[in-house]
Amino acid sequence: MSKYELAVVVSAKIEDDERAATVDKVKALVERFGGQITNIDEWGKKRLAYEVQKMREAYYYFIQFDAETTAPAQIESRIRIMDNVIRFLCVKQDEA
Repeated sequence: MSKYELAVVVSAKIEDDERAATVDKVKALVERFGGQITNIDEWGKKRLAYEVQKMREAYYYFIQFDAETTAPAQIESRIRIMDNVIRFLCVKQDEA
């Protein structure tokens, strides 16, 4: 199993409970494809580097997890169609 970090940028235009549900869906996706979540880092509301979908701010979440090498592609394909996620990035962490 490899270590991965998934950065998720969630829309600031939605209510708190809807945002929490979106993050829960992302966590469920990670677990559904065999990932074991090791840490979730919530940065809160931050200003975006540039305007995305007419938004200047969004909520940032970083989810570290262990998974097989096929899991990130499957997770990304599901996150790509989520309405409230405006950006995401999954990277493999160094083993060092």
